[in-house]
Amino acid sequence: MLLHADDGAAGGPGLLARLLAWDEATLLAARRWRRPGRTLAARTLTRLGNASSWTVAGLALLATSTRTGLHLGLRLGAAAGLATLLSAALKRLLNRARPDVAIEGFVPVAANPDRFSFPSGHTAAAFAVAAAFAGAPFAGAPFGLGPAALALALGIGASRVYLGAHYPLDVGAGALLGTLSGLVARLVA
Repeated sequence: MLLHADDGAAGGPGLLARLLAWDEATLLAARRWRRPGRTLAARTLTRLGNASSWTVAGLALLATSTRTGLHLGLRLGAAAGLATLLSAALKRLLNRARPDVAIEGFVPVAANPDRFSFPSGHTAAAFAVAAAFAGAPFAGAPFGLGPAALALALGIGASRVYLGAHYPLDVGAGALLGTLSGLVARLVA
């Protein structure tokens, strides 16, 4: 399995082993930030990153029947759909276990939607939408919808680590995959 390999030689742990050790240590260190208000915010951000939330947002944009609304609704659907499809395929290909399965005694703050961790599907979809919305007009905002979508994507990614659903590398890979998916969506929608 790619994300569980020990690539070290006789001289000590290899780069991948050190990277995975950092990943686990960073996840475990994030637990010290847990507070009731932060947990509520993280749970809310994670819910905003669910497929149902993206579906409602896309349908709401399409329901405006405006040219901008239709365009953004199609972009959202294409971006989030592609990111979700690719992240699900990679999860099943790479089979990285969630932290609560891989780390003895680790208890996440939120239930996990599936068994696999790499990459984060919530983060991939959020960054796909952010990339797809970059430069898109929004109620006269001078910088458009992109910055708000990017802030939401960063919050969703951070919430996945905070809640213990993903390692930081899962979120980073999800962000990269999502950004690429959003750029593809910009080409087709």
